[in-house]
Amino acid sequence: MRILANENVSATVIRTLRERGHDVLSVKESMRGENDLTILARAQAEQRLVVTHDKDFGELAFRIGLPAECGVILIRLSGEDADSDNQRVLQAIESRSDWASYFSVVSEDRIRMRPLPGVAPPPDATCNEDPPLQE
Repeated sequence: MRILANENVSATVIRTLRERGHDVLSVKESMRGENDLTILARAQAEQRLVVTHDKDFGELAFRIGLPAECGVILIRLSGEDADSDNQRVLQAIESRSDWASYFSVVSEDRIRMRPLPGVAPPPDATCNEDPPLQE
């Protein structure tokens, strides 16, 4: 999977995704300090799934209508236990392959997926709720 990990995604998640064979571009490593518009444009140009904790990407995709066919995953976890949060992020990202064309929110117990405006989901895409949380 081609992923653009925003600055707020942990180094542990980035490293583990890379170890598992994913192509991860880290904003911390190569685009530090860039604004969200630039980050989204890069993800779009390179067809990378955006993974972030920043709600502004939903604003850009829904209210402003900027292209985000690459897909966006917003991580909304409690932050109480970094190890558990990292495992949940990894489990969620790898649980599906149909992220493109969706704005998705990952929480402790579910994944909510909403089609992005003006973007037709791939023909084989499903917008099912939540694979079960695996411990």
